[in-house]
Parts: sequence; C-alpha cells; structure tokens
Amino acid sequence: MTADHWNEPSGAPETVTRDVLIVGGGPAGLSAAERLAAAGLTVTLVDEQPELGGQYYRRPAPAVAERWGDHRPEGGALVERVRAAGAECRTRHTVWGVDDDGRTLLAVDGEGRPVRLRGRYLIIATGAYERVLPFPGWQLPGVATPGFAQHLAASEHTPIGERVLVAGSGPFLLPVACSLVDLGVTVVGVAEAGTPYRPRPAALGALRHPARLRELAGYVTRLARARVPIWQGHSVVRAEGTDRVSSVTVAAVGDPAAARTFLVDALCVGYGFRPQTDLARMLGCDVRTDAVTGDATPVTDPRGRTSRPGVYVIGEAAGIGGAPTARARGLLAAFDILIREGRPPARRDLLRAGAALRGLARFTELTGRLFPSPARLTSSLVPPLPGDTMICRCEAVTAREIRAVAGEAEVPAPVDVNAVKARTRAGMGPCQGRECGVAVAALVRSVAGRTTDANVFPARTPIRPIPLRALLATETTPETTPKTTPGASPDALGPATPQEERP
Repeated sequence: MTADHWNEPSGAPETVTRDVLIVGGGPAGLSAAERLAAAGLTVTLVDEQPELGGQYYRRPAPAVAERWGDHRPEGGALVERVRAAGAECRTRHTVWGVDDDGRTLLAVDGEGRPVRLRGRYLIIATGAYERVLPFPGWQLPGVATPGFAQHLAASEHTPIGERVLVAGSGPFLLPVACSLVDLGVTVVGVAEAGTPYRPRPAALGALRHPARLRELAGYVTRLARARVPIWQGHSVVRAEGTDRVSSVTVAAVGDPAAARTFLVDALCVGYGFRPQTDLARMLGCDVRTDAVTGDATPVTDPRGRTSRPGVYVIGEAAGIGGAPTARARGLLAAFDILIREGRPPARRDLLRAGAALRGLARFTELTGRLFPSPARLTSSLVPPLPGDTMICRCEAVTAREIRAVAGEAEVPAPVDVNAVKARTRAGMGPCQGRECGVAVAALVRSVAGRTTDANVFPARTPIRPIPLRALLATETTPETTPKTTPGASPDALGPATPQEERP
C-alpha cells in the first residue's frame, strides 16, 4: 500500500455489475470481449495500463506512432473492434483484491477512487510476468528484462542503451535483439542458455510450422547482417559496475571457468515468461505445479473453465503459449459463455477455433522440447550462486541469509518459502515476491534435508500497491451501477471455496 494522500476522502466506491467482467486487456481479453459484446452481452474490460493491448499489442505513444508507425497495427484494429462492439473499456483500473464474498473484485481507478467489480461471468486474462533469475550484479541500474527493452523500443522508440547484451532463454530474445539493432544499438551478443538452434531430430517438428520457421529465419538473418553473435549454451555469470552496469561476464552453462567479459551500458536478461496467477489463486481456483516450468498454473479445460463455476482463466495466465494461443483461448471462452447463455456461435467458428488451439498447442510443445525447461534452468543456475548475491532486491536479502534460515535445525520442518519470508523479509517488498519467489524456493529446495512443495509465495491482498485511502473507502456503502442484459440467467459464479491464502 502507498500512503500518498491517505487522508483525502475518496467517497463511496462505485459498484459495477455486468454480464461479463474481464480483467486484462491483452490479446486474450480483447478477443473474448469482442465476441461477447458483439453478441449483446454487457461486458466491462478493465486494465491497469493507460491503453488496451497488453504487452504484446502495446500501443505506441502518439508522437511515436505518427513518426514511426504502429509496430503491431492488428492490435490497434482489435481494440477498435472491441470498442465498436459496445464493450465498456476501463483503463487505468487496477484490481488489487477479492472482497469477503469471494466474488466481488476490488479495484482502484486512475485517480485512486475505489471500484467494486462484479460479473455473472468472470474472465481472468491477466497475462504473464517475465521470468527472471538472480545473478551477482543484477540489482545494478542498466540491468533490465528483454520485455522492458522491447517496451521502450515499441512504445517510445527509445533504445535501452548504446551497447547492449541480451541473455537468458526463449524465443523472445531474438526479436528483442532485432528491435535493438533496428534502433541503431550495438548488440554485443545474444547468450541463450539452451541450444535450441542446433540441428537435431527434435527440431524436425518445426517443418510442420513453416510460418514460424520463416519468422525465425528472418530474425537470424537480420542479426547475422548486423554481425550479432548468438552464443548457445551460455548464461550470464555476473554484471559489474559502480553507478550502473559497465561490464557483463558470460560463461558456458556448467563451466564458469570458460568465461568472457564484455563492456556494455545495458544488459537485458530474461528466461521467458510465467503465468500471472495471483487473482485466480485468490478466487480459489485450483492450481497445479507444472512439471516442466515449475510454475503454479490454474487448472483449466480448453474453454478456460476453472474449478470455480463461472470463472475462466485464459491467455498467458492459463499457461505460456504466445499471443496467437492467447487469442484462441479468449475466443473459446467467449464461445463457451455464449453457449451457456443460449446464444451459440456458428458451428464452423467453433470447430475452427478448436482446431487452431490444437495446432498452436503442438507448436508450444515443440518449443518446450527445443528450449531448456525453466524448472531445470532454475535448479541449475540458482543453487550455485555466491552467498552475497542479492536475491530479494526489494528488501536486500542475500542468498546467504536465505540458506541460513532454510538450514536452521530449530525451525520445524518442513521449511518452506513462507518460513523464509517471515524470517528474512524476502518477498515482502513492493513486488511481493513476483521476481524473487522462484529463486527463494530454489534455494530452500537446495538446502540439504529441506523440501518445499511451494514454488511461489501465496497471493496476498493487496496484489498491487494501492493508496491507503482507497482501502479505507471500501468499507463505505457502495454506489451501484448494475447493467446486465434483460432476462439474464442467474449468476454463473459458484460459491467461493475456502481460501487459505486470503487474510
């Protein structure tokens, strides 16, 4: 929570009731909103950003769009269709919790005013976080994620630095490096922790996806023309500098002795993405630990249905698959709701969407075979970190402090991430462990004789920082603005399940 203007009155919170409430204005949420609103249901789409589009369809600043154009014009066209269909779009609205009834979402608008959000159906399309793993020096200014560099390039046409090294793992690294090259940046190299681009039998499956092969070939060709090397099987060992990063050391994975150091003024490191599941977990939806990624992932069917009746989780929040998969998931969730409302879509549209999702799932499986497992990367890169490596950047907690608590004999077993959080404050900062939680769990697991089933910190209210006045105002009598279709069926949301994670 933030204490800014805490004593200024916020007034009674507004309560918004619609047929469908969608949280997240990226490809999945937009695709669902377009179909549902076009079918005549009342739809409210909320997003914390100033503009719809999410990270993938992020809108460029007006001056940038006028001079440089839109890097993904199909995103702008989709946003326009959603608005034209009649969906209410509330940007600058941050959902920060779930009310005691287990179904009303608590939010604040851009002015810090509280808003209660309800829908007969609730669609969670909150997207993903970038997966970051700590290393010595990652807290230095100038160290960022590839997604942040891409955001600066796409929306601001601003390079993150003049001499940049891109590292981590995943197919996202190459387009980011290309975007930097296009801005005139000297990209000293791309360090990919896996070996996805080496010829091998598993890569033959890519022949079934010629469009993706052409895209990959385009990135590789552009980087080759710019003389940007791609080091496969390499990761960042450390970053150094005084007031900001000035050098980066890269070594072969598992062989730190074979290291090379490069002078840079910016470093972009990321290991793909992981689902943003805080809200789904707070709503009591069942989650499972993905064996490949190690992530807590909501249990859903192909339509996005969760264990909670009337609650859908779609897009990257349901599992990482890329923007095309997110759009397909959004479409199938919308079709399922329309069927339940007695407004079924054309059979050909339903079959086409299902076939598209199955085809995209095959490509996602192929990608998973070519790139290293995030769970394996975490287990191999985090436990060997030096003791003075900063793990929780918000609270300045080191690997040595976490290992000490995890290994204390007097702590009742099993030690888990919650015990470490309570004893060290790791995960108590503004990001609430979204960046360090995976590493903390890996360190706890690496301590001999200690185990933990949890790979992330539990979701806590508020899941986003909010003004204190907004929290106080939620206790006042709400103003209501219900708007549902005439003759609408009763709420589809089932009763809330007991939530151990809710305070």
